[in-house]
Amino acid sequence: MADQKTVPTQVAVADFIAAVENPERRADAVVLEAFFSRVTGFVPQMWGPSIIGFGRYRYRYATGREGIAAATGFSPRKAELSLYIMPGYQEYGAILDRLGKHRLGKACLYIKHLSDIDMGVLEELVRRGLTDLNRLWPVEP
Repeated sequence: MADQKTVPTQVAVADFIAAVENPERRADAVVLEAFFSRVTGFVPQMWGPSIIGFGRYRYRYATGREGIAAATGFSPRKAELSLYIMPGYQEYGAILDRLGKHRLGKACLYIKHLSDIDMGVLEELVRRGLTDLNRLWPVEP
């Protein structure tokens, strides 16, 4: 895990959220922290300096590279909210079509305003992502 950049930290999630400068991002982070806690049943933990993760999984690729990662989570970035739904978004087109205004990056779902999306659809996406991830690598609290 020495080469892994994003690892769990001891920073308190509440302290991190309280320090988010943008008031809208901070308010959205409070909502998302409660949302992910409820949907996953997992306790939030900081991963790296800015990701609030829920659950974890251990992976090992065919190349031999292995490590741990947050099973799902988010980051209240300066410009947008970044949501992490593992193992990716390739199979979720039908769900994403109903989500609301968003854009996809390589490994992130970006949302400008939480009010632009349907939280019920987001819950469906998070649950589906965790189910699919658990088929690849067991998800732990």
